[in-house]
Amino acid sequence: MSTPILEVDGLRKHFPIRKGLLLREVGQVKAVDGVSFAVQPGETLGLVGESGCGKSTLGRTLVRLYEPSSGTIRYRGEDFLAVSGERLRTMRRSLQMIFQDPFASLDPRMTIARILAEPFKVHDICSARECQERAAALLETVGLKAAHLNRYPHEFSGGQRQRISIARAIALNPDLVIADEPVSALDVSIQAQILNLMKDLQQEFALTYIFISHDLSVIDHFCDRIAVMYLGKIIEMAPREELFGNPKHPYTQALIDAIPKVGQGKRRMKQALTGEVPSPINPPSGCHFHPRCPQRFEGCDRGFPALREERRDHFVACKLYSDAVDDDVIARSTGLRSTGT
Repeated sequence: MSTPILEVDGLRKHFPIRKGLLLREVGQVKAVDGVSFAVQPGETLGLVGESGCGKSTLGRTLVRLYEPSSGTIRYRGEDFLAVSGERLRTMRRSLQMIFQDPFASLDPRMTIARILAEPFKVHDICSARECQERAAALLETVGLKAAHLNRYPHEFSGGQRQRISIARAIALNPDLVIADEPVSALDVSIQAQILNLMKDLQQEFALTYIFISHDLSVIDHFCDRIAVMYLGKIIEMAPREELFGNPKHPYTQALIDAIPKVGQGKRRMKQALTGEVPSPINPPSGCHFHPRCPQRFEGCDRGFPALREERRDHFVACKLYSDAVDDDVIARSTGLRSTGT
């Protein structure tokens, strides 16, 4: 296996809660709470989970739009959190981001020509004339026309604006692009066009993607490997075919069971979830999912289970698969005959 392009170890991002006249810290929102993973060059890693699980915060922390509370991020073997100044600016050329709402991420006062030329000016790459030429080429690369350069963002449809956002993200020839829900605000037919465009660009420019979404159907179509997040932590990670064919964690099973299936009529969920997602301010003790888990047993409320390799390249954080748990306890509590079922 090649050297990972990105390595994340124990990454945390906690937001302080301040109250009172002196704004004393009275608590923390544990948006990202001890996340570790690696991304190989050329692959697409999907981050999936319910709203509020921390996946968007994780994406922004990876490019240092948010500074992490603790942990490490290594880009091509170099400590990304240790750099600053000119070195940080240089490295950021290789790590770009596509945001969920293209209308909010594009300055409404700037023409498309200025928006696409801005990365070249910030990094002092070319002259003003060359910037315009490169901006025109970028528009054509994402399926728009150079004649659109003098228009403003409000003059485009949502799909066209997202194409412009993608053009801006690839302007500096990055190695890694983090896409935060890039198609969730678009119609289904437009979603397919944008996903196909991103796949074509990945092949043409040798891009590596971290693709964030709450939609497992989109993740299944687009990603090579998938990490499932719940309340700030990764609870399962596996290649796409393995995750959908043999999900281990009860939460992952419930997410997959909830995917609508055309032609199958009304389906009964195999894993029915109850209750609301707990608050990241005060997450449950032990496994954060245990209050909603249909397979919980005594001991799930004590100590968060480590993310361990259950099968080749298939990692799961669940006490059903912990060697330290007695099989008889699981069977008595859940009705399962063994930890492997």
